[in-house]
Amino acid sequence: MGAASPDSGDLIVVEPARPGSPVAVVTINRPAALNALTKPMMVSLAAAFRRLGADDAFAAVVLAGRGRAFCSGVDLTAAEEVFKGDVKDVATDPVAQMELCRKPIVGAVAGFAVTAGFEIALACDILVAGRSAKFLDTHAKFGIFPSWGLSQKLSRVIGPNRAREVSLTCMPVTAEMAERWGLVNHVVDDTEVLNKAIEVAEAIARNNRNLVVLYKSVINDGFQLDLKHAQALEKERGHKYYSGMTKEQFSNMQKFIQGRSSKPSSKL
Repeated sequence: MGAASPDSGDLIVVEPARPGSPVAVVTINRPAALNALTKPMMVSLAAAFRRLGADDAFAAVVLAGRGRAFCSGVDLTAAEEVFKGDVKDVATDPVAQMELCRKPIVGAVAGFAVTAGFEIALACDILVAGRSAKFLDTHAKFGIFPSWGLSQKLSRVIGPNRAREVSLTCMPVTAEMAERWGLVNHVVDDTEVLNKAIEVAEAIARNNRNLVVLYKSVINDGFQLDLKHAQALEKERGHKYYSGMTKEQFSNMQKFIQGRSSKPSSKL
């Protein structure tokens, strides 16, 4: 992919944050429909994350929506096509492909993130929200059974009592609430959401890319375990990492650390 060019006709646009940037920006580009997802859009979004996960040109990914919404959910005019028959098709499931993506994903949420859009936001590793952002789970309102993880992930982020209220009453979660509850990392003015998300992604990209990939993996995999087994997982992977390093790699690490120690630390 390297330097993909945006096409105004594309509903899923993939492009570098700027020429030569190690950050890729994936944009859901159907603003007239508040970025509601059709089946072909889901397939394209899944394919984009599958490609970016294997593309060495990029160290991190930003996911955004064009216009007044991040993603208003599934286009319900095609509900049967979307929900029946291929729910278990991992290859065309954008959330599954986001979870499999080795690169950190920073979500840039401006406007509404509704139901499937909420689930896509939860699949990001870090979230930046605009002050007008609202997260809304309408599964219970419309009789749609969740299948992209919202029923399980949200309670693990904001706690089961809050998650039950959010999902069973279909109450909107404002950006301020989301930040207070630990759902989003940063809340900024709506016009600054994408810039802030790119800034966070570029801070990630300046670090050791191999270690970033491994670190994301051990955090996410360990979160699925109890603390005892998660710590054992960290120790096991740490041992494997250091056992695989050559004397030259240790020497290069020491030189890099010595070089960095004389420079001021970067701040987000």
